[in-house]
Amino acid sequence: MDGLSKKWQERLDLLDIVFQPILNMHTGKTYAVEALLRNFRDAGFKSIFELFDTAYDENLLYAFDIALREKTFKKFTTIENYEDIKLFYNLDNRLFEMPDFTGGNTNKILKKLNIAKENLCFEISERHEISDNSSMERVLAHYRDENFFVAIDDFGTGYAGFKLLFDSTPDIVKIDRYLLQNIDKSMKKQLMLRSITNLSIQLGIQVLAEGVETKEEFFTCKDIGCHLVQGYFVQRPMQSCAEIENEYEHIQTLLQSTKRNKSNRNNIENYIQKIEPLYRKQTMSEVVEYFKKHKNREIVPVLNSKNEPKGVFYENQIKEYIYSPYGISLLHNDTSTKSKLKNFIEPSSHIDINSNINTIIEVFSSNSESAGIIITENSHYYGFLSARAIISIMNEENLIAARDQNPLTKLPGNRMIQKYIADIELTEESYVLCYFDLDNFKAFNDVYGFRNGDRVIQLFADIMRKNLPSDFFKAHIGGDDFFVANKIIDNSQTSLKHIEQAISIFIENVKEYYSDADKKSGYIVTKNREGVVQKFPLLSVSASIIIVEQKRVKNNFINILNEVLSLQKKVAKAEPKHIAISSML
Repeated sequence: MDGLSKKWQERLDLLDIVFQPILNMHTGKTYAVEALLRNFRDAGFKSIFELFDTAYDENLLYAFDIALREKTFKKFTTIENYEDIKLFYNLDNRLFEMPDFTGGNTNKILKKLNIAKENLCFEISERHEISDNSSMERVLAHYRDENFFVAIDDFGTGYAGFKLLFDSTPDIVKIDRYLLQNIDKSMKKQLMLRSITNLSIQLGIQVLAEGVETKEEFFTCKDIGCHLVQGYFVQRPMQSCAEIENEYEHIQTLLQSTKRNKSNRNNIENYIQKIEPLYRKQTMSEVVEYFKKHKNREIVPVLNSKNEPKGVFYENQIKEYIYSPYGISLLHNDTSTKSKLKNFIEPSSHIDINSNINTIIEVFSSNSESAGIIITENSHYYGFLSARAIISIMNEENLIAARDQNPLTKLPGNRMIQKYIADIELTEESYVLCYFDLDNFKAFNDVYGFRNGDRVIQLFADIMRKNLPSDFFKAHIGGDDFFVANKIIDNSQTSLKHIEQAISIFIENVKEYYSDADKKSGYIVTKNREGVVQKFPLLSVSASIIIVEQKRVKNNFINILNEVLSLQKKVAKAEPKHIAISSML
C-alpha cells in the first residue's frame, strides 16, 4: 500500500473489522452497519485510541486510514444485500493535518468495489478537537461537499454539538449511551432527548439512539421520536457478515405487539400527498421544466439517488432564474456550480409514517414557519404532509378529544380511559393506576343541591390539574368518580405522595362549601339510601390504587384490573388516609 511501511502493513493485516447493525426503529429493518476495529492488541496496541495516536505521531494517519477504508469497504461488500444498506465508518478528525492528505481517494475505492456513494456514512466525533486543523466543522464540510452522508458521533457528551447542528447540519446525530442508559426511569434524560430530537428533526437530521440495551430504553427512544437504533438489544458486533440480517424478527415482534404503528399510519394516510420529487443531482434547467409541468406546486421534496430525503425546494427560488438575464445564462450552463439544485436545498423535517401522531404534531408545532413534513417509510421517501394537512390532523385529534371530554370538568372521559389502559396492557412498563371516589357525595347533594354538587366535582378536577404533575393522565369517569395514572419513572412512592397530597388538599378546601354550623360540627344530617336519617361526615375522597408491575399477568388484564379497583373502593373508605393499595404481579 502506497505510503505504508512494511511494519504498518503487517499491523493492518492483523486487524479485523466487525459490524454492528443499525435498524429503523419503526420497522426493525437494517438501515446500516457500523464498522468497528478488533484485534488491536494482536497488532501491539493497548487500545484503538493508542493505535490511531501512534499513526498520527508518525505522520502516517492518512495513509493508514485509506488502507483501512479499503479493507473495511471490501468486507462490507460480503454482507448480503449490502447495496441496500449504509456503512458507518469512523473518521479521525486529525486526517487533515497529515502532509499526504489529498481528496478523491474514497471515491476511487468506492468505484473499485462498486459501492454507491450514498451507501457510505462518515462518523465524526469531538475526541480530537485539539487544534484548528482538526476542527470537526472542517471535516464535516469537506465530506458534505463531496455529497457523503455524515454523522456526529457521541452527541451529548461534547461541547460543539449544538453549534455543529446549525453550522454544518449533519445527516445523522448519534445520541451517546450515557444519555440513553435507563432513560425509561429518568424524566430529566427524557426531556433532554426530546429537545435534541425535536431540534434535529426540524433541521432534517435523523436521530440514532446508540447503545440501547433494554426493551424499555428502546420504546422510550422510539416514542420520543428517534429514527434509528443501535445496541446490544438489537445485536452485538458480528465478525461474520453472514450473521447480519436484513431485518430483526425480535424487534419486529415487539413492534407488532404494541399495535400502535398500524393505527397511527391509518390516521395520517389520507392526508399524505404523493408529490413527485426532485433529485439532488438535477440541474436548475430541469427544475424549471418541472415547475412548468406542475404550475401550482409551491414546495417539492428533494431526494438523493437512494430516494432518501435531503430537504425541500421552494417554487419561489426559481424566480431569480426566470426573471434575470444572469439567471437565464446560468440555466444553460450546466458546468456552473450555481446551476445545480443541491445548492438550493432547504432543510425539512422528515418522519417515519409509523411514528406517533403526537410526535408529528409536536415537531410541526415547535416550528411555526414549517411548510410541512416529509414522510418516509423505512427511511425512503413516501410522501409529504403539508402544513394545512397537519393542522387538519390536529383539529381532528382535538375534536376526538373534545367529544370524549366530560362536559362538566373538561377532562378526558371513559373512551380515553379505556384507550389508556389498553395501551398499558400492550407494554411491560410499570404504572400506578388510581380510582378516586368522593365520600358522602350523595348526602352533600341532598342537603346543598346539585349545583353545589357540581361545584365540588369541579373543585376536585381543578385540584387534580394543579397538584398532579403533567405526566399524570387525568380523567373523569362520571359523577363523583375520577381516574388518574402515570408511568413509574423512579419509584412508585413519588406517585403515591402526589395522590396523597391531592386528597389532603381536597379534604381541606371542600370545607368552604359548607355552612359555618356544619363546618363546626363536622357533619351534616340527612336521610341515607334506605330513608333513615343519620349523620354524615364532611366530604372526603378515597383512592383505590393498583401498582402494575413490569412482570405481570397478561390474560384477562383489563377485567382483573376493573375488579380489583372496584373491590378496593370499600377498603379505601375505611382507611384513615382513605387509600387502599395493591400490586398486580
